[in-house]
Amino acid sequence: MKPTSSFIRHALLISTALAALSTAAFAERADRDKPTNIEANQMFYDDSKQLNTFVGNVVVTRGTLVMHGEKLILKKDSAGYQFGTLFAPSGGLATFRQKRDGGKDLWMEGQAADRIEYDTKNEIAKLFKRSKVRMLDGSKVTDEVEGEFISYDTRAEFYTANNTAIGESKPGAGRVRAIIQPREKETKGDDR
Repeated sequence: MKPTSSFIRHALLISTALAALSTAAFAERADRDKPTNIEANQMFYDDSKQLNTFVGNVVVTRGTLVMHGEKLILKKDSAGYQFGTLFAPSGGLATFRQKRDGGKDLWMEGQAADRIEYDTKNEIAKLFKRSKVRMLDGSKVTDEVEGEFISYDTRAEFYTANNTAIGESKPGAGRVRAIIQPREKETKGDDR
């Protein structure tokens, strides 16, 4: 049975959108060349809207990246940019974990109680509600950021954490928290 052109476009949309979602946001460069695997209880695809929805115990894997959520929506605009949203299960968390470049056992992991979004046009990842991003060296946490909203610009490698889930900080709305561990050379007194 030959695949239809609609099926081929659909497969390309999924692989392109997930490649962008998975590699730019939390990247180990080698993951870009790995196949993307999405597992869920259901999948819906609307070719006319370039919209793909996966529902029920969604697991996305691509190289070292593993993402978990209840629902994944992938959209593609007319210019070819993709936008992905991974929703948390009710009462649970949307999560990701991926190896980072720069060392043998460096990892990045994150979680959000509402959703994780990624926009390929602007290369920005956003985590909503009770969000947390941690950098690890093996099992040791080297840095950690918590807030109701975390935005990560992958081009500039720049974080923003806010005390409301709408991406703004407001007086009395709570606090953000960051833990930054001293680097090995700092603890040895060599701070050049």
